[in-house]
Parts: sequence; C-alpha cells; structure tokens
Amino acid sequence: MKRSRTVFGLLMCVALVASACGGDDGESGGGEARLDASVKEGVASQIGETTATSAAAAEISSMEEYEAFWAEQRQVIVDKIKTNGWGVDEATNTLNGPEGFTIDLSACPSNWSNTQGLTDTEIKVGQSTAFSGTLADYGNMSRAMQVYLDYVNENGGVTDSEGKTRTFNLIAKDDGYDPARGIPNVDELLDRDQTFMIHNGGSAIVMRTYDKINERCVPHPLAWTGHPAWGDPVNHPWTTGALLSYFTEAILWGSYIEEHLPPGAKVAGLAMNNDFGAAYIAGFESFLAQSDHDIEFVYETIEPTAPDVKNEMTTLAAEDPDVFIAMTTGVTCTLAIQEAAQNGLNESAELLWQPSVCKALSFVGEDVVGDSSDGWMIAGGGYIDINDSGFADHVAIKWARGLLEDAGIDPGSSGNLSAGFHFGWPLVEAFRIAGQLDGGLTRTNFILAWRAMDLESPFMLPGVRLTLNGNKDAYLVEGTEFARFDSAQQSWVQEGATIDLSGESAPCAWDQAIANCQ
Repeated sequence: MKRSRTVFGLLMCVALVASACGGDDGESGGGEARLDASVKEGVASQIGETTATSAAAAEISSMEEYEAFWAEQRQVIVDKIKTNGWGVDEATNTLNGPEGFTIDLSACPSNWSNTQGLTDTEIKVGQSTAFSGTLADYGNMSRAMQVYLDYVNENGGVTDSEGKTRTFNLIAKDDGYDPARGIPNVDELLDRDQTFMIHNGGSAIVMRTYDKINERCVPHPLAWTGHPAWGDPVNHPWTTGALLSYFTEAILWGSYIEEHLPPGAKVAGLAMNNDFGAAYIAGFESFLAQSDHDIEFVYETIEPTAPDVKNEMTTLAAEDPDVFIAMTTGVTCTLAIQEAAQNGLNESAELLWQPSVCKALSFVGEDVVGDSSDGWMIAGGGYIDINDSGFADHVAIKWARGLLEDAGIDPGSSGNLSAGFHFGWPLVEAFRIAGQLDGGLTRTNFILAWRAMDLESPFMLPGVRLTLNGNKDAYLVEGTEFARFDSAQQSWVQEGATIDLSGESAPCAWDQAIANCQ
C-alpha cells in the first residue's frame, strides 16, 4: 500500500512531470509522464458539445444490412492497400505500409514462417487470459470470443484470394492475471502450439511479453489493456492495444473536472499497484502539472490480489475529496462503489469516476451494488455493454446476445462477455481483409491490414471508429463518451457528444528503464 499527496498550482506549466512505473517490482513511482498536448487540445475543443456525431451504420436495421456494410468497409481497405502498392518488397525483404510503416523481415528468426499457425483449413489463435483468481471474470471475454468465432466457422469461415477456406481454432490458457503464469503461457503458444498470433492482456503481463512476441515477428493485435506503451509502431510493429489509452483517459478526467468544478478541488484516487494503475497515476499527474486549477491529488494503492479495499477507501474518505477516481479493474471497481456507499464518500464527493475498463453492468449494476452506483461518471472508451438497457433494441447487440443464449451462456452473467465481441469482430474483419491481398492470408498481410484499419464497429458507439494508420496513428480506439450511470434505467446515460480523438495520440516508444515514453 502506498499513499501520496501532490499539489499543482499556477506556477506549474506544460509538458513533463510526475510518477510512472513498470519495473519488475510492480511499485509505483519514478520517471516522468508525458502530457499529449494534441489530445488535451482535442478534448478541450469538444468537451461540452451537444451535437451527436453521425455514423454510417446508424440506420442499419438487420444483420444482413450489417454484413453488406462490413463487406463495403473491408473492400475500401483492400483497395487502399493495393492502390498504394503496400506489401512485402522481395528485393529488400521489407514489409511496407501506410505512413512510413515498415518491418525489416530479415531481422525475424531464421526459422520464422509467414504462415505459421495456418493449415489449408485452420487458423490457430493463441490467447492467454484470466480464468481464475480475483480477475477470473476476464475469462468470459474468451468464452464470448469463442462463441463469435464458432459463428464465423459455422458460416463459412474465412476464404482468401488463394481459394483456401479456414476456420478458427482458439487456444486459450489461464494466466490468473499473473505475469508468473502469463509469461510461460506465451512461450507455450509460440513454441509448442505455434499459433499464428497472440492475444493477451493485463498491462503487467503484456509489458513482460511483447518484446519477445515482436522479436519473433508474431502478430499481437488487440492487447486488452490501454497502456500507452502499445502505441509503438516503429519498435513494436506487431503489437497494438484494444482500449482507450490510460494517458488519454486521465486527460479526459482532468478536463471534465476543470470544466465542472472551481479551482482548488481535491481529487482522491484508488490505484492498482502495477503497470496498469501506475499509468493512470502518471497520466493524471501530468495533466495536473499544466492545470491552472490548483488541484490537489491524493491516492492509495492496492495489490491486484487484494480481497478488499476497505482500509484504502476509508483513508481516502477521510481526506474529504471533491472527486474520487477508481483507477482499478475487475472486482475492485465494484468494491470501491460498495465502500464509497458505506463510508459516506458517495454523498460527500461531487464527482465519482469508474475507469473505462469497469463500464460493464456486472461491475456497476444493481445485482452487485444495488443503487449505489447511481450518478457515478465514466469516460467509457466508446464500447457498448451488451447488457446496457439503452441498447436493448440495437440490432447487433440483440444478435450478439442471441448467439450467447444459443450457446447456453446468460448474457447478463458478465460484462466481459461484451469484450469477446469487441475484440472478436475486428479480429475477424482483419483476417478477411488480409486474405484478399495478394498471396492470400499470411502474417505480413494480416499486420498490413491491421495497420491500415478504418472500421465502424457495431459494438462501438456511433462516431467512435476503429482506426490505425501506420506510424502516424498507433491507437485503435481514440473516441469516447462521458456518461453518468442511471441506476433506475441500469444504463450509462451519455452527456454531450461523442469525443473523437482519432489520430491525435502521439506514438509512444516506451522505455522500461525509465518507465515512460521516450
């Protein structure tokens, strides 16, 4: 457990500040965090807007129309890649893509194969996630992804330009949200199972495996963490994240506080004591360093395996903060709401925030906290929870819920079931795009398709696109909404327009020695 107090005032201005982490000991502290000025400006220019962002898919009324729309989106990307002549230059053994994106394939291992994990009929997808431990609910992401991949398999799989039709074989392993288990899982997926790609999550686990995955030249899309380190197309071209950057989320919190509270506010945070929580702390402190609102920030940290948060929440409530922010994940988000209701923080604080990773009703809904989450805020990262009543009539959400029910899974049993579709859908689309490129489905075609991504997902809010653009745009999700939870409706009710920050986040070449972007 660690407690810190920081105060930033008028004499502090732009750029660099504060604490970050990432060392093997998991402790917070050390280094300096970078404030992404373009993101801050983008938020400042859009916060408070009330006009909703339009989306091409808004009027779609059937899954058949969705399928046609998705095919159109894929074709645009295929045409863009072919028109620009992107692909492998055989003379230099280099993969070339948009905005200066390159991979020197001669640096790959001597036994590297562009088609490892593929047979003429199968695609092996390797995955490591938590099926046990305090964050075992993350296993529902894998279960839902399996349901979606089964649907794809049963409806023809993926056929490439070489005429080969393949189905997906998801090989999932339990890591318990523990690097000591996640690291050997990745080794097994690479060496024994020889999968085409790796899908894993948890900032601490990905931080300790993504160097190896990139050295092995294995696609590593959709790491289910928002750590800014995954936005590094030059040094880690095979890796991308799946969530809104935690640095960006911290800027969103700070901007909202400045907009709605007078100078002098006190903010209290509860952060997980690992790379994940430290990224939130560093990002928020970097925002405060340039704020002229004289904001005081205190925080407590908890271990990822902590069974409760009572002591830490009691300490923070005693600070009588104006704002509370949960910088945690999993069940600790729910525990924070419960403790805030018990210790009076719910009533005394003017703003209470859940992190984007705890948007699901299984963390904030009446089944777990009653009406104690009423009025809590979120910068939700644009994802739709398939259990949110506000989307009960959404065509794709109803369809996804139906697939789960047909598989014998209660959609309301876990919010992480939503993540299975959030991640599974763009993954399949990328395979379909890659398959239509010259040479058919290969690892290089897949990563090229991925780095040229521009899709409107049915599982994202209208106006939030999934975009990547070579070395220029390294973050898949950069849109979000501000929302307030309505316990009567069991729904996050959006405040204002969707904020679109596509292409605004600068790439981050993460240096583990200083635990920060270079």
